[in-house]
Amino acid sequence: MNELKPELMHTDHSHHAMQQWYQLCSQEDCASIVLTGSYTLTALKPVLKPLTNELSKQARNQDLHWDLTNIAQMDTAGTAMLWRIWQAQRPRHLQLRPEHERMFARLEHFTIVKPQAKQRDLLWPLTALGGLALLLWQHTVGLIMLIGQLLLDVFYLSRNPIYIPWREISANLYRTGAQALGITALVGFLIGIVLSYLSSKQLQLFGADIFIINILGISIIRELGPMLASILVAGRSGSSMTAQLGVMRVTQELDALTVMGISHSQRLILPKVLGLGIAMPLLVMWTSAIALLGGMVAAEWQLGLNHQYFLTVLPDVVPIANLWLGLGKGIVCGMVIALIACHFGLRIKPNTESLGEGTTSSVVTAITMVIIIDAIFAVLFSDVGLI
Repeated sequence: MNELKPELMHTDHSHHAMQQWYQLCSQEDCASIVLTGSYTLTALKPVLKPLTNELSKQARNQDLHWDLTNIAQMDTAGTAMLWRIWQAQRPRHLQLRPEHERMFARLEHFTIVKPQAKQRDLLWPLTALGGLALLLWQHTVGLIMLIGQLLLDVFYLSRNPIYIPWREISANLYRTGAQALGITALVGFLIGIVLSYLSSKQLQLFGADIFIINILGISIIRELGPMLASILVAGRSGSSMTAQLGVMRVTQELDALTVMGISHSQRLILPKVLGLGIAMPLLVMWTSAIALLGGMVAAEWQLGLNHQYFLTVLPDVVPIANLWLGLGKGIVCGMVIALIACHFGLRIKPNTESLGEGTTSSVVTAITMVIIIDAIFAVLFSDVGLI
């Protein structure tokens, strides 16, 4: 039997009751609205907008009695329409069948309440500072535990040399050292040219052209070489280590290693720390040499300073202690960068958002620690290597 298209009808219409959507009944003491028909998605679709408008007008009367007992069928679409018409609140006078009662009760349960604007506490700066201090403490404790675990691994491997992961150490040495030669050489050469060019301009004013060798030698070998290499490695290799461990956490490879009884620290972290600790002093020496080459080229071009004279005088004006100091910075910075990268990599949660945040935090923290270590070295060895 074909269903007739529903239409909006009032009490004075003469159509059959099942074809009506609602009926208004006015009595002496109260007014009521009786909903009839099928309030289902299929039936409501042709007349959803006009019916919603009509019922919304009726819902403005707060004293109106709503009678839903005569509805033939009602699904979630009809329930949601009426709930929207009532503005997510039951009318004062409402008659329901038991099955419809359960549907509206569920809507009441899942109604979203807009959160009230939270007033900021007057002590919020102190609270925020305490939260940052607590986070710093957690990271410090985590790093100390990681260092302790690595010392235990070193002690174990020294007694059992057959388990030393030579292949992993060699692979990390290649990735963090050999593959970083290009970018460190480029940046070092350009920094050497810029420093030599600007310094020579100032020295020409006082006729002290010859002191360009002193300035380049001390500043590059003692400070700029280690700093440039460490910052570049922190951004390049540190982020790579964190991302690698983070992806292994996301893909549950770390859990698989635990199930197989393979230590994370021995197979993943210790090779990275040792590899970067060996590669960094070599990168520092390489970066300093290329930066001095760039400074020498700029000095010969700007001041006409012969490169042979530059190379002859350089060992006399720059004590060898500066080179050892730069290499010591490289070893410390390399191991610290690897420790921080692995620490943040192991803290990553198994989701992609945490992976991005962890990698960013790792790089920022590593670069900050490199600058702090450089400042500590500058204070502790302020009287070393200077004439």
